[in-house]
Amino acid sequence: MPRGTGRSAHARRAAGEERALTSVEAGDDFDDEQQREAVSGTDARAEGRALSKLWHITLSVSGAEAPLPEVRRGLEQLAHDHPFLLTSRYAGDHAEIRYWEEAQDLHDAAAVALRLWGEHRSSAKLPPWKIVGLEVIDRETYHQRIAEGYGPPPAAPVGVHPF
Repeated sequence: MPRGTGRSAHARRAAGEERALTSVEAGDDFDDEQQREAVSGTDARAEGRALSKLWHITLSVSGAEAPLPEVRRGLEQLAHDHPFLLTSRYAGDHAEIRYWEEAQDLHDAAAVALRLWGEHRSSAKLPPWKIVGLEVIDRETYHQRIAEGYGPPPAAPVGVHPF
């Protein structure tokens, strides 16, 4: 039935009748095997898909001097908003945030880390500082560095602490 006849699409179909789906043909360079897998609901690449892993993040921010109690309160709120926050160290003009992020690869972990400060700046009332450093390492590298004595300085107990 043509459009504009006053009847809804649902009314044009008999009860229980499913709507037929159509698609556009793929180009000549399309992988037919991939199409068959998609149609059959299987994907041979699924087994090879990257699984999420843990990444240790160290985010350093810096800017104009801010009152220490406000910096501390903002970092405490950030820790509340971002439950995976391990520890924060701060001074009046800079801070360091360390935490674990779950992501499929380094690029995803870094992207999330680079958004952390800006996305929480208003809600946590963080100082208007800029990101001046970012380190993203996988869990194995983190533990290897710690074992060799080259890791980041030992984390203060979980929480927010002055430098």
